Amino acid sequence: MSLLWFLLTAPVLLTASSPVYNPNNGTVPLVIWHGMGDSCCNPISMGAIKKMVEEEIPNIYVHSLMIGKNVVQDTENGFFLDVNEQVSMVCSRLAQDPKLKAGYNAMGFSQGAQFLRAVAQRCDTPPMKILISVGGQHQGVYGLPRCPGESSPVCDFIRKMLNSGAYSDIVQKHLVQAQYWHDPLNDNLYRNYSLFLADINQERGINETYKKNLQRLEKFVMVKFLQDSVVDPVESEWFGFLKTGQAKETETLQESALYKEDRLGLAVMDKAGKLVFLATEGNHLQFTRQWFNENLLPFLH
Repeated sequence: MSLLWFLLTAPVLLTASSPVYNPNNGTVPLVIWHGMGDSCCNPISMGAIKKMVEEEIPNIYVHSLMIGKNVVQDTENGFFLDVNEQVSMVCSRLAQDPKLKAGYNAMGFSQGAQFLRAVAQRCDTPPMKILISVGGQHQGVYGLPRCPGESSPVCDFIRKMLNSGAYSDIVQKHLVQAQYWHDPLNDNLYRNYSLFLADINQERGINETYKKNLQRLEKFVMVKFLQDSVVDPVESEWFGFLKTGQAKETETLQESALYKEDRLGLAVMDKAGKLVFLATEGNHLQFTRQWFNENLLPFLH
């Protein structure tokens, strides 16, 4: 089955509604990173988001990231290209874009959200001003309850690879989803062998640059989908997760060691009013244009 078909099974669902937001004349560029199984320019997801933002905020520059030379490569790389390599590519590309020199806002969808957070932590030039995470998994996932495209061979392959050993060297290096797989029952394996998530979440030590750069954000907005059937546990979308050592009880960000020890500076950001927690009804990445305009568009100015 073509991977392009898989792309069409899990896009952002944007339903029509009349615009309600009246933007200012001043604009800040926007960088968008798509999620798993999607691409930069899918006309029913990222393409629609880009077009909508441009309609609502005249003269805004919107850069929807393509990871690869074309849409097919972009989609495939969302499954199989090392996340650290992807982040490095994006950092270089953004630094070379003269339209972003004075800074930009960023909006990540699903896995694109934690990838953009890595950009914020690792690359301070040009400066990211506001990060909006739409269904992002900031503490990773532990399961694929409804992998988009349930009958797709790609989903079956992902499950097989994760079940065979998410923290093995070959799986970590060649499967994107393994790099944010967070197994609460094998915490030492996760801390020691997660190539991406354990690093950006400061699980192996404190990188002060990561902490300093993240705190430079003016706002860090996190959107959780209350009927999400893709992200497990859904609390990850607000930086919460399963308590270590078991796979039933969850904890909020504020209850976690990450927050209490303030390894990323999130506690300081929270007290300063920089963290924004939004929730919406609906399944993963499903929202209306009206909800987007009322809740997210005000941050994009």
